Amino acid sequence: MGVTPILARMATYISGVRIHRLMVSEEQIGRIIDGYDKGKLTVATACSHTSLQIFDGARKEGFRTLGITVGQNTKFYEAFPRGKPDEFYKVDSYAELIDRADELIEMNVILVPHGSFVEYMTPKLFESLKVPTFGNRRVLEWESNREKERIWLTSAGIEMPHKIEDPKMIDRPVLVKYDGAKGGRGFFIAKDYPDFKLGIDHSQKFSIQEYILGTRYYVHFFYSPIREEGYKLRKGVLELLSVDRRDESNIDEMYKLGAQEELKKLGFFPTFVVTGNIPVVLRESLLPKLLELGEKVVESSLDLFGGMLGPFCLECIVTDDMRIKVFEISSRIVAGTNPFISGSPYSDLIEPGVSTGRRIAQEIDFARKKDKLREVLT
Repeated sequence: MGVTPILARMATYISGVRIHRLMVSEEQIGRIIDGYDKGKLTVATACSHTSLQIFDGARKEGFRTLGITVGQNTKFYEAFPRGKPDEFYKVDSYAELIDRADELIEMNVILVPHGSFVEYMTPKLFESLKVPTFGNRRVLEWESNREKERIWLTSAGIEMPHKIEDPKMIDRPVLVKYDGAKGGRGFFIAKDYPDFKLGIDHSQKFSIQEYILGTRYYVHFFYSPIREEGYKLRKGVLELLSVDRRDESNIDEMYKLGAQEELKKLGFFPTFVVTGNIPVVLRESLLPKLLELGEKVVESSLDLFGGMLGPFCLECIVTDDMRIKVFEISSRIVAGTNPFISGSPYSDLIEPGVSTGRRIAQEIDFARKKDKLREVLT
């Protein structure tokens, strides 16, 4: 499992800085891993999103931690000492990490990607960062592109909301979404073409899918290619760690008001920016169906790009007839896992007190002990 080398040099402009880059290869990362002091590995991530539980989980598993910050006030970590990294690593921009990779390598760093880290740096730059990273970076290309994401999920036999290619053909309520991990920012509902024109930002790449009536659930899985005990797949095992729902800015309050159309006339438009997460326990009869969906997605990823690994989230709608439609996948740790820093009703049935952040650290530690770091890092 790893990143396919790209032969040609590419140039990227970030904040006016021209960066020449060559896509990092599996062999490059392998050589770096082989040169690491395995007893002094450092777990690092950007100081945002799920960093508190990542640092807490890594510390519980005996790792040193490093918090990457960009012009950020890190004082709030003083309020949560168990979630504070051992050291902060300050840069002027995330693009700067490309040129400072050797410094991170000297610290035996393993990067843990999360939604904000990847979005701020951009998937393309993150793929080229010459520092061992937990997971398969090739998944970013499939996750961040709505077209590829749909190919991945539908090829797995997953039922998705119907896609509408031409905005002028909108004949039902639809959800308009932008590419990339934006925490729901900018997403909006439209019932027809005039509605679409009111809300669209043409400077961004977007997709349109039917709006499905049902209950939205965000199901947090973990796939290990190196463990053998549990819900077995073709290779490795799948775990269901937790489930959440989300509070989404003003859309929730607008539904309660029941007056979206009138509010739009006044210039108030519903948005889906996630502001919080709510723990959920599902009907037990849904669990076999969800595990089967998770299995299909992992098996398809193995065929398409060598497989994703570690945490991922299936964003689902359950209809009143118990059908499950998946409208999106996040192939990293998601913020919806934050309510479960001390475990969940599901992860407690695997091992008490394990968060997704700690589960990542456990996988790194297990791979280190079994001499399988190359199988979980790219």
